Amino acid sequence: MAKCISSSILFAPSSSSTRTLKPSPLQFQTPKRSLRSMLSPRPRNPFSVFIRATVAIEKETPENERPDTFLRATDDPHSSTAASPNSVRARFEKMIREAQDEVCAAIEAEDGVGKFTEDVWSRAGGGGGISRVLQEGGVWEKAGVNVSVVYGMMPPEAYRAAKGGDSLEKPGPVPFFAAGISSVLHPKNPFAPTLHFNYRYFETDAPKDAPGAPRQWWFGGGTDLTPAYIFEEDVKHFHQVQKQACEKFDPSFYPRFKKWCDDYFLIKHRGERRGLGGIFFDDLNDYDQEMLLAFATECAQSVVPAYIPIINRRKETPFTDQHKAWQQLRRGRYVEFNLVYDRGTTFGLKTGGRIESILVSLPLTARWEYDHEPEKGSEEWKLLDACINPKNWI
Repeated sequence: MAKCISSSILFAPSSSSTRTLKPSPLQFQTPKRSLRSMLSPRPRNPFSVFIRATVAIEKETPENERPDTFLRATDDPHSSTAASPNSVRARFEKMIREAQDEVCAAIEAEDGVGKFTEDVWSRAGGGGGISRVLQEGGVWEKAGVNVSVVYGMMPPEAYRAAKGGDSLEKPGPVPFFAAGISSVLHPKNPFAPTLHFNYRYFETDAPKDAPGAPRQWWFGGGTDLTPAYIFEEDVKHFHQVQKQACEKFDPSFYPRFKKWCDDYFLIKHRGERRGLGGIFFDDLNDYDQEMLLAFATECAQSVVPAYIPIINRRKETPFTDQHKAWQQLRRGRYVEFNLVYDRGTTFGLKTGGRIESILVSLPLTARWEYDHEPEKGSEEWKLLDACINPKNWI
């Protein structure tokens, strides 16, 4: 399925000497779009998006137009409620598609140059998705904002990836429904932070070898900030917006989900976090379903006010080659976490998901240096220290 669950600089140093950043040949680049792919008709939308057909890969079918809904009309014995406009499935899909429009419009307005291209795809078994990517813009090197609504049969290992942990249960294939929005935004300027957010809703039916077992549902998601350099006013603003969204529902949410975020985004083999956190929650079903739907909606609507003011302040800050090299090293850590630990990536790969959507979180460029160590007390060192020792920013 599309990644809807739904994107740090230190090898153990061999000495205490300060090292300078050197060019590294270890760099990857996602292919640029062809001119033909940019010349497709424009959709009717409040912002500029070029639609191009998805390259046909296994299990996905390219579509030239966005449907009103990706929910299938006939499903299972519960389909009459699942397809209802008032169902949780329908309202969650409406929310994530509106959030995709809002975020993409804000990104294009702030970028001033780049325009999103769009892939619309569907699956024969029901559902589909909309992938939007802006590359080589004025502000963002790469920005991806995806939504997906997917039905399928989850193999046992994917079920464990989705639920987390190493469950001893060994169910047969599990029918599932999943919907979500997932986004990673990588700016060009090393003083402008990367942002990741995703919000998702899952339902599973009884495994084939356990007919009659109860249906399960849960919400998950979060928004987190990954800068290369610390500006305390930016980090405090970002966390304050997350706190305000949480406190509308439960005063325990922000401290609980802030710690969860710090713990989840730990790059275990490095002993450091991917960034400076935010909020993260998963498998959340111990509250009223309507309350959690409203909470996920509030969080998604908080993305633009939490992030765009920071970008506006930092996008034109002068920087050097050394600043850029540090950003590239931090992006290497971003790649490591996403490919090794991220549950959404794991789930998508194990369910035969759409690769371009799953890996859209990866930056265009990254770098790895052998045994790099920032100078103690430097701005780079301060960022690394905050990733190793999470702070309470507000």
